[in-house]
Amino acid sequence: MSQHAVRPFLRRGSTLAGLAGGVVVAAGAGLLLSHAFASGSAAKAAPEVVPPSANVTFDYQIGGAYTPPAGVGAVSRDRGDEPADGLYNVCYVNAFQTQPDALGWWEKNNPDLLLRDEDGDLVDDEAWGEALLDTSTADRRTRLADIVGGWIDGCAKAGFQAVEPDNLDSFERSDGLLTPEHNAEFAKLLAERAHSAGLAIGQKNTTDLLERRGRIGFDFAVAEECGRYDECADYASAYDDRVFVVEYTDRDFTKACSSVGAKVSVVRRDLDVRPAGQPGYVFRAC
Repeated sequence: MSQHAVRPFLRRGSTLAGLAGGVVVAAGAGLLLSHAFASGSAAKAAPEVVPPSANVTFDYQIGGAYTPPAGVGAVSRDRGDEPADGLYNVCYVNAFQTQPDALGWWEKNNPDLLLRDEDGDLVDDEAWGEALLDTSTADRRTRLADIVGGWIDGCAKAGFQAVEPDNLDSFERSDGLLTPEHNAEFAKLLAERAHSAGLAIGQKNTTDLLERRGRIGFDFAVAEECGRYDECADYASAYDDRVFVVEYTDRDFTKACSSVGAKVSVVRRDLDVRPAGQPGYVFRAC
């Protein structure tokens, strides 16, 4: 739910390997034999995927990039921002819902990929003004993965090391039209795309899908408000402490630090994740 809204773009088409044909003329009985063969190069090795280290000091900058505070070793930024030099960079992608100012693009280009109720009305995340994307069928998941996959490729080309697809828990706001399985299957497609681009991929929230993390392909987690809901230890156990915890109140931050702060990354940010220097900006780490 980044406040930095970026207009969606379609990924570039992949280049298909060319085929070369050959013809062999056989002597005798006037018989012409045709023989086609394909030429190609050896498959390229898959790029290395490097997950984040456990308990590195982390800053959550999805509301706008700024110079990280001293001691920060990892940062998450919106896909429209540049990665931070010399740090481990996570690319924020709103993968399961639309950005508020991108709704027109979706309605014009892919209206059937927006989740609608039985009356044909859009199903919204009212708290953030975002329409839910429809992950309910294999065809729609494939088409969505083609679009979001282009953004993931863009993260890799920009120099990020990982991606966090947000709103994995959109099924909780779908009025029963989406299920955890729908979103898990879509997340699996995104994980495959991320890994093929050399990016680690993080599970964003929802302990409901922790047991499916291996089948999906998640490498780490970004857990918002797990201190409030006593879930931080669950994420830490599932991901061998490769977890970025984000809390938005002093009480929840203190609770998370006491619970898991000695072994995982915990950061206190303001709810609007404002850039440094803006009124209301908050940053603290355990």
